[in-house]
Amino acid sequence: MNLPLFSVQDDPGPDFNRLLASRGDAPSPIDGALDPHDYRHGTTCVAIRFADGVLLAGDRRATTGNLISHRTLEKVFPADRHSGVAIAGAAGPAIEMVKLFQLQLEHYEKVEGTALSLEGKANQLSQMIRGNLPMAMQGMVVVPIFAGFDLSRGEGRLYEFDITGGRYEEADHASTGSGSVHAGTVVKLGYRQGMDTAAVTDLAIEALFEAADEDSATGGPDPIRGIYPIVATITAGGYTRISDDDLAARTQTLIARRQGN
Repeated sequence: MNLPLFSVQDDPGPDFNRLLASRGDAPSPIDGALDPHDYRHGTTCVAIRFADGVLLAGDRRATTGNLISHRTLEKVFPADRHSGVAIAGAAGPAIEMVKLFQLQLEHYEKVEGTALSLEGKANQLSQMIRGNLPMAMQGMVVVPIFAGFDLSRGEGRLYEFDITGGRYEEADHASTGSGSVHAGTVVKLGYRQGMDTAAVTDLAIEALFEAADEDSATGGPDPIRGIYPIVATITAGGYTRISDDDLAARTQTLIARRQGN
């Protein structure tokens, strides 16, 4: 049997599904594949380094297909005293992964008598994401951001991941979720070294505001219902969530500035 020959335009390359399609055979769907309209998705989150540590922020909307299924979803969680996780993707597995991650870090600290290093925590989360790969192949993707304050270095650090568990440390900022391109662009343009807590909080609020303006799956601020993004800082003093009252005032300042322009 001779190998098939293709013209440059029709060469399917390494894509087996494309090869089947070129021969008139429809690729078979994955057995048991889930319809994305059957479960909730959470988006969008950002992480930004600043002078005293690192900030995590996420919008509050969850979607099921084209429907808004939840308006106040929590997407930013403390992992332990000096680290946190922001989730995007299939909400159910993501929240379950975070709870198990929190338990593992607490168990390690009780057994060993000391907290796991920040890099060790990132490695542990990487393995958990890798373990979710079979579900990710069926559509239930979980792609978090991990960030924390490294007590040994005296600085904030942050990590991105892919669905295979690949772990990538970022120098200054990271984003994930369906609105990550828009939020990440705002952060990239507005970021500068040595930002204080107020400046980095305003930048995160603006990033999520712009993402919500462009991405229907990202929820914007809702003053009528009193819904604002979850924003938390992680410094040498630990994990601190910024109050809704503070976020409301900063959001109103942003809106007033936009109306003025």
